[in-house]
Amino acid sequence: MKILFVYPQYPDTFWSFRYALKFISKKASFPPLGLLTVAAMLPGEWEKKLIDINVSQLADEDIRWADFVFISAMVVQADSVREVIRRCQNLGTRTVAGGPLFTTGYREFREVDHLVLGEAEVTLPLFIKDLAEGKPQRVYTSKARPEIGETPTPLWSLINQKQYSSMSLQYSRGCPFNCEFCDIIILNGHRPRTKGGEQVVAELEALYKSGWRSGVFFVDDNFIGNKKKLKEEILPAVIKWQKAKKYPFVLSTEASINLADDESLLGMMVEAGFDRVFVGIETPNEESLVECNKVQNRNRDLVASVKKIQNYGLEVQGGFIVGFDSDPLSIFRSQINFIQKSGIVTAMVGLLNAPPGTRLHRRLKKENRLVRAFTGDNNDISLNFTPKMNSATLIDGYKHILATIYSPKQYYERVKAFLKEYRPTIKKKKLHSYELEAFLKSIWVLGFREKGRRYYWRLFLLTLLKYPRKLPISITMSVYGYHFRKIMEKYVSTPIENSLGNGLS
Repeated sequence: MKILFVYPQYPDTFWSFRYALKFISKKASFPPLGLLTVAAMLPGEWEKKLIDINVSQLADEDIRWADFVFISAMVVQADSVREVIRRCQNLGTRTVAGGPLFTTGYREFREVDHLVLGEAEVTLPLFIKDLAEGKPQRVYTSKARPEIGETPTPLWSLINQKQYSSMSLQYSRGCPFNCEFCDIIILNGHRPRTKGGEQVVAELEALYKSGWRSGVFFVDDNFIGNKKKLKEEILPAVIKWQKAKKYPFVLSTEASINLADDESLLGMMVEAGFDRVFVGIETPNEESLVECNKVQNRNRDLVASVKKIQNYGLEVQGGFIVGFDSDPLSIFRSQINFIQKSGIVTAMVGLLNAPPGTRLHRRLKKENRLVRAFTGDNNDISLNFTPKMNSATLIDGYKHILATIYSPKQYYERVKAFLKEYRPTIKKKKLHSYELEAFLKSIWVLGFREKGRRYYWRLFLLTLLKYPRKLPISITMSVYGYHFRKIMEKYVSTPIENSLGNGLS
């Protein structure tokens, strides 16, 4: 068999980091880990190629070469997915699709030849067996939650690593919490299923042997879902490996805010080489936290929790949401004040949307409030339901948040607040040529060409004089800000009428 793996294009969003990546001459933030893992599950004698449309063009000859085109995608990639499927149909090449988009919405893709849904460890072997017998079915699905201890190491040889800013590794699947708006538990379940220490180290070793010497993102739904195993087995193994290799990787991940409650876990993560964690803050409004069942964020000083994590040497990136039924009209000012006070520089604020299958989606459907399909992008100024707050007021308030927190003055003030709290454990690492390139580009673009250049120079001089060891992250934050401002300008200019849907989804 000849198999072509295709990863569809992401739209230009806050999460794309498109404008920031240009500073380091990279094409995308992360490789398609799911497809690379599926590739490793297929028979070794099959020929395999991978095209990530985010870094290279998909040519007709690539499609013609293949017996099957395997596609995996998130909901936000749906437009690109449809274009890929259309091209495969026109050229007569059969398609096999799986991943989050198809698992929750496969009925919308009748033109796909074979749908391998759920978790590939369960459904992919059934497809391979039927294919060998010449009787492949159209749909393979299962609600089983397999253990992932036998999941193979991704087939890194299929990509050009130089095109990406970070590699990825999955240690666990699933999250112990049950937030109303989140579809993680729909896809991966409540119980965190984990790999063992040896397996995690083997995957780190595979990346090391492939020549990678930069960031590695643990893509887990909630890295600290199983604290006991993390502290007793995984982190000790990673610490030992990193020390033996002289810390070739800078690590990052996603975790819940209760990470701040465990000082020994914080210390071990930093010792293992973690320097960044994404946390779902969502809202400073207690009533909204109750509404969405964000129990881990309730009854705590969220700013103090963020600062504690920063004090241990971890940059906190935060997710925020407006549009809860319990949000008062003051929520927009409250979100701005919280973000500025917390020093969360990368503050991803989105409008509440209801992904299919979630408890929120079911509730809103029962209340007859769903108005359009879910786009998968909560930053695109669109709502897929009728909010309790006036829709125009909500969208205007959301735009005001974006315009404020990403304006040069407020953004650079937030970087200063972060630098004041941040206590990094500096580990000696080799300076990459692209990092020097980014530094020089930042001086030219941010220091001379951009309108808010005076704020850049103020931060640059402050960092140089007061926090010289933090200059690399200060420059990184400045570059991120450039990207956020470019995206913010696009979103803020979106007409309100384009944000409101009609017709029940």
